[in-house]
Amino acid sequence: MSSARLRPGGYRRAVHPLDLLFLRAAHDRAAHRRAEPRLVDDLLKEPGTRILVLQGDQVATAGPRVAFLAPDDVAHLAVGAHLFLGEADGVPYLAAVLARTAPEPALGSVPEPGTGWAGLRTLDVPDLDQGLAVEAIALARWHETHTHCPRCGTPTEVAQAGWVRICPEDGSHHFPRTDPAVIMAITDADDRLLLARGPAWGTDRRSVLAGFVEPGESLEQAVVRETAEEVGVVVDPATVEYRGSQPWPFPASLMLGFRARATTTALVRQEDEIAEADWFTRAELGAAIAEGRLSPPGRSSIARALIEEWHGGRVGD
Repeated sequence: MSSARLRPGGYRRAVHPLDLLFLRAAHDRAAHRRAEPRLVDDLLKEPGTRILVLQGDQVATAGPRVAFLAPDDVAHLAVGAHLFLGEADGVPYLAAVLARTAPEPALGSVPEPGTGWAGLRTLDVPDLDQGLAVEAIALARWHETHTHCPRCGTPTEVAQAGWVRICPEDGSHHFPRTDPAVIMAITDADDRLLLARGPAWGTDRRSVLAGFVEPGESLEQAVVRETAEEVGVVVDPATVEYRGSQPWPFPASLMLGFRARATTTALVRQEDEIAEADWFTRAELGAAIAEGRLSPPGRSSIARALIEEWHGGRVGD
């Protein structure tokens, strides 16, 4: 546990933010290269270029890692777009985006056996692979859902190696969208943790609360408002404390993690958003997980990190 000092009322202020999975991207996005007129075409001619293959939210893998293929390895694939992801140790990286609805293709030669497909939620790979994968999925999702100019409705054209869409009618430039969302570990005066279940989730699944930041709203205000809206709990604004951030491209979020202290404990659910909500002690949470009555969020998520920070160690498997 990181060192901390007590605030008035016993609330602890941590010194270090959480060490989150997608916080440790190991590549340089090399944004200065995106304006090169023929960047993608030139990189596809270089045998040293490495290409991540993406279909929907699935990334091609080879053994325990992302499959980074040479241009010749993917020449037979029906690639809808190539996106420039950046560089690492002098190696340029592209994403080859396949049609979401097409059958999963044969990938040809790969650097090692065991070729398959994996989603971001289950991808357990080194920092370089994780950083490139989350960037590729986020960028590809933006292209998939922003094909027309929001001003006039004209189909837009891809520019700057996949980082801009330009309207040929009015000349407007459109850039990848990221929506800030707060996610928060709320505790009460007895240091119990508030966990909830969304209506579409399995009956055993629980997580911390989360919600999008509204226009003209600070992050701290969003933590207080979302908690009150979703479960009727009042949060002391003075206890809202930033813990770290994580990109999450489902659909286009930047998750900003906080912890905060509640001043009330009565739960009044917003029924269209919250199916169940309860306060848990550490012993209660451990027992519920051990008995299979409760499943925590995935290990790669910021929600899991917030829960485990409160718990003081790993929970579940």
